[in-house]
Amino acid sequence: MKVMLIAGARPNFMKVASIVEAIQDVQRTGKETLDLVLVHTGQHYDEKMSKTFFRDLGIPEPAINLEVGSGSHAVQTAEIMRRFEPVLLQERPDAVVVVGDVNSTIACSLVAAKVRYPPDESRNSIERPLLVHVEAGLRSNDWTMPEEINRVLTDRLADLLFVTEESGSKNLLAEGVPKRRIHIVGNTMVDTLLRHRSHALESTILQRLGLQSRVAVDASGVSSGHKPSLPTPIPQVPPYALVTLHRPGNVDHPETFKGIVNALVEVAQDIPVIFPVHPRTVGRITEYGFGAYFRVLQGSEPVSNQKGILHCIEPLGYLDFLCLMAHARMVLTDSGGIQEETTALGVPCITLRNNTERPVTITSGTNRLIGTNPIAIVEAARTSLKEKTTALRTPPLWDGKAGQRIVSTLVKCLRAVNEGTSSEASKPMPISKVAAA
Repeated sequence: MKVMLIAGARPNFMKVASIVEAIQDVQRTGKETLDLVLVHTGQHYDEKMSKTFFRDLGIPEPAINLEVGSGSHAVQTAEIMRRFEPVLLQERPDAVVVVGDVNSTIACSLVAAKVRYPPDESRNSIERPLLVHVEAGLRSNDWTMPEEINRVLTDRLADLLFVTEESGSKNLLAEGVPKRRIHIVGNTMVDTLLRHRSHALESTILQRLGLQSRVAVDASGVSSGHKPSLPTPIPQVPPYALVTLHRPGNVDHPETFKGIVNALVEVAQDIPVIFPVHPRTVGRITEYGFGAYFRVLQGSEPVSNQKGILHCIEPLGYLDFLCLMAHARMVLTDSGGIQEETTALGVPCITLRNNTERPVTITSGTNRLIGTNPIAIVEAARTSLKEKTTALRTPPLWDGKAGQRIVSTLVKCLRAVNEGTSSEASKPMPISKVAAA
């Protein structure tokens, strides 16, 4: 059995990492013959950053890189489809697994749903691959978001839908997806976070930014009357806020972006604000003349105590960013994935959007949906600073085993298909057999 796993944008690699690992586990046991073909569409591509992500996450280099690059939604989607189709016909996988909601997700889904393999007795005799969507069912109900269009259409095409939270299952059922095709498995992004958290805490990013001092403190044995052991360096990290912004609705409209920036500058009066700047946002800062609000840190230049200034740094690798996020007093973001990661870490999150497709991060996590009103942003940040940390509440099945559940279910489904008669196997993947698995 051959599984083709698609990744296109940086968040996708965090989502596929645990699936790759689970497939490798199956391969090591030898109980199933399961081949993996990892495809990088190149939707987001920076050679330095890509190598960092592969290394940090332990992902093998993709077998195939479509090297699509940037472009408008139409151009990028069309180019991915054009380059992906011959790869699909050459490899003839039994299943195509797409994750998330980026252009690569919908583009590869469209090709996989429409493709028909030419008859070839020497290879698998299925007519088309099983189309699998990981992170299915999430809905913001905001059709101005390209991601919403991508995920809704992908779910409509998919044969097998893996869901991260209960709201996803409810959304799919309301849209008429048969229950037998829906599997709540947990969150592969959280799998990756839990696996790499301890390693991330070894990152030197805090020292490089001047945020970590070492104080010789170790009171072991003092209270019991024993001679204290040698002092142990315990890292002390001062409070800071971490910001990410990249959504077009926030950074492509000067008035909206200006309001958010003004709010962040006000927050920076109370706490240092660190801003790893997305390339899209850098362009908008320059275009709109907002440079005076920002201090760009060069090399190992430390974060200063200067109030009312946003400290900008270059985009970080996964482990460095995870370390910075784990130690933050709060995170302000418009990212969906960071809403999930802060929930898993127990870090307060203020989401600068009017909607979220991840409601479990609010009901069971640390996320607050604030919108983009500057006054509301400042009030939420100051409220968060006054609050004590609360007990960590983990959503169901966010336990680091989602990748294992996905691969286990997928193997059962593929086995059911491959064990069918030749006449059945020559048809498009039968949902009845998927359900029976």
